[in-house]
Amino acid sequence: MKRLTLAASAALALAVSTPNVGAQATEYVIDTKGAHAFVQFRVKHLGYSWLYGRFNTFDGAFNYDAANPEASKINVTIDTASVDSNHAERDKHLRNEDFLDVSKYPKATFVSTGVKVNGDGTAHVMGDFTLHGVTKPITIDVSKMGEGKDPWGGYRAGFEGSTTITMADYGMTFNLGPASTQAEIMLTLEGIRK
Repeated sequence: MKRLTLAASAALALAVSTPNVGAQATEYVIDTKGAHAFVQFRVKHLGYSWLYGRFNTFDGAFNYDAANPEASKINVTIDTASVDSNHAERDKHLRNEDFLDVSKYPKATFVSTGVKVNGDGTAHVMGDFTLHGVTKPITIDVSKMGEGKDPWGGYRAGFEGSTTITMADYGMTFNLGPASTQAEIMLTLEGIRK
């Protein structure tokens, strides 16, 4: 649960500061206004089932060039207080010092450092993930959903990805049991071309 909250926080406030990534790279703003992007997480509950949650508030952008995808960049910021596991008392616990400690660490961030394309429509996006005041390198396994014109005269590109973190690596050591030490973070990002 802790790892999940941290990951969601990092994705919540997606603020992109992408350096020059080549003449053809295009900047996309993540479509959070239209609710076409999601930062979700899941943690095993006692090893018997999954507990799912999400971060409701985040923002960001990415640069993407289909001809040179390895030059892509992404920067995401998540509002950790927006954690939502569909249970008010649990969310209150996730926000306190046992997990996200949102009063001390109101934001989580992900800043990419590199992209490795696999050649089958998937890629590994490497970057620095900051959660609960701790920054560590992570790799997100990504697949491209598609890109093209939308019905409103814009142009969109969409990706989904996932990664797994160990909560104790980010200073979240509340004992949820041996089956619940990791959180899987799942991202769905649809961007609107600027």
